[in-house]
Formats: sequence, C-alpha cells, structure tokens
Amino acid sequence: MQFLDKIFAYIQDGIIVMDHERTIVEMNPAAKRLTGWQLGEKVPYCSFCQQRKVKEGEERCYLIATEEVPYFVSEMPTDHGQWIDVEMSTELILEQDKAKYYLLVLRDQTAKKKEEEARRSKWMVKKLTEAKEEEHKRLAQELHDGVGQSLYSISIALDNIIQRVQDEKLHIYVKEVREELGRVMEDVKLYAQQLRPKSLDALGLIPTIQSLIHSLQFKMPTTSFSFQTNVNRRLSPTIEINVYRIIQEALHNVMKYAKATEVRVSIEQTGRELLVSIEDNGVGFHVEEKREGLGLKHIQERVFHLGGETTITSAPMKGTTILVRVPLEGGEESESVNRR
Repeated sequence: MQFLDKIFAYIQDGIIVMDHERTIVEMNPAAKRLTGWQLGEKVPYCSFCQQRKVKEGEERCYLIATEEVPYFVSEMPTDHGQWIDVEMSTELILEQDKAKYYLLVLRDQTAKKKEEEARRSKWMVKKLTEAKEEEHKRLAQELHDGVGQSLYSISIALDNIIQRVQDEKLHIYVKEVREELGRVMEDVKLYAQQLRPKSLDALGLIPTIQSLIHSLQFKMPTTSFSFQTNVNRRLSPTIEINVYRIIQEALHNVMKYAKATEVRVSIEQTGRELLVSIEDNGVGFHVEEKREGLGLKHIQERVFHLGGETTITSAPMKGTTILVRVPLEGGEESESVNRR
C-alpha cells in the first residue's frame, strides 16, 4: 500500500475520486496543482458537457453517460480563474450503499497544444521557404531565358543597324547605348544568379559553391578563400538548395561584418551525414548576445528543416565558425539521381 501511495502522490496526471454527486473525496497533488480544487468541492462540468443538450434524467457528464467512450479532450474550469485544455477519462471503481465512486483522470494538454502550434508554425515556415525557392527558380529562369535573351536580341539588332549607317555621330551614340545595354545584361545575369544559380540545377551543389567562392574572391581580392570537399555526386534537390543558401548566407555575413583575411569552406560526407563548415579569422562576436540581423536565424531555420544541427562558435577578435550537420536520406539521394 505504501508503494501505491507513492505512485498516487508522484504521478503527473491529475487523479480524482468523486462520488455520484461529483463531490471530491480524494485527489492527488498533481490534480490540486492543475485545477486548484479542494476536497469536498464538486467537480465542475467541462465546457462540452455544460453546453450539450441532455434529455430529462440523463447524466450530463458525457463520459459517465456514454461508457463506451474511454476519453476525450475538452476545456475544464479551474479555481485559478482559467480554463485549461485537458484529456479526461472516467471509470466507475466502487458501488457502496447506493453510492457510486468514479475515478477521474485529467491530463494537461497545454504543453502538447503549444508543441503542436510550434510544430505547425515550423511546418508553415518550411512550406513558405519551399514556395519562395520555387518562385526564385521561376523568376531566375524568366530573367535568364526571357529578359536576358530579349536584351541579347536587341544587342544583335544594334550591331546590324550600325553596319548600315554611315553617320559617325550615330555610331558613337549607338556604341554608348550598347555599352549601357551590356551593363544591364550583366545586372540581369547577376539578379538571376542571386535568385537561383542556374548551375545548381544543371551541375549540382559543389560546382555552384566553387563558382560562388570564385566570384567572392574576385570581389574581395585581399581575402583568401579556400574550399574543400569529398562529395563527388549529386545530393537531393532539397539538401542542395538549402546547403547552398546556408553557405551563401554565411559568406554574405563574412563580407558584411567579419573583416576577415582568411575564409575556409568545407563540405564533407561522413557516413550518412553531411558536415558543412564555414570558418573565418575575422572580428567575431559574442554568440550569447542578441543580434539584429536575421542571417544566422535563417541558417538555423534551414538546418532545422533538414533535420540537422547548427553549432556557432565565435568570440571577439577570434573569428567565427559555423558547423552544420545534415542527415543524408538514402531515398532522397537515389531519387535525386533518378530524376537526373
């Protein structure tokens, strides 16, 4: 009995024994914490039972009236002045001297509800991210194949025009127009690249990262960039686009804040895991301090959606290292290879 008393005292679900008039005759500490009720008080009806229509003489408590229903979820009023979401179950445990005693079990659903809301929120963010990537892909394709080709056609037309015109002043003017047109074409190419690199779909992650680092080396000639990898095959489209965005965002932060002279990027496959590292020798920062930028948060969100882990190590004047671990799904990889 002493063992059972300990179970009754320490179990986390609210346990209440009430009679047929719903008077509390026994309850465990968890039930008191959850509801604020006291011995001798009557157990109130849940929100569902308070509002449901009953026939004359019918028991208002749905669980007692409908014995085949083992449990259900509803809101229960408490002495704390709140309504709480609980999963409830009842069972007739004793009939004595025309009195009936019921066991009422209450399981708090507040934490579960919050977890479900958080899970749903993460799912929505993931779907919005995927939709944004699809839209970026469409816009990049339109810029490259639509706007880019049209501008190229205009450039060819200007060449044909200048060959048929002898006016020197007009030659100079057309040359200036072609130079401006060339700058616009480069801008369009850059915008399409930023939206979604064409090489990512055509060649895969590794060549695209190599191209990204090459372009950054050109923009930052005083910074030394290095890239190492042992990955020599295509990964799933989901992993490729997200890992690319993670590295792109990390390198953008390096350009904007780090003031680094050395940057090292590596992508290594170890077993069924992909390890991504971006390391710089820049000014660093206090990791625990709240930062205004969203770059690191976006990195962490993408890693979370991939089911991976992010570790950020940094300190003032000691550089920054971002280490990402992403699980590789065999099904995704084989599916990726088959699609290509």
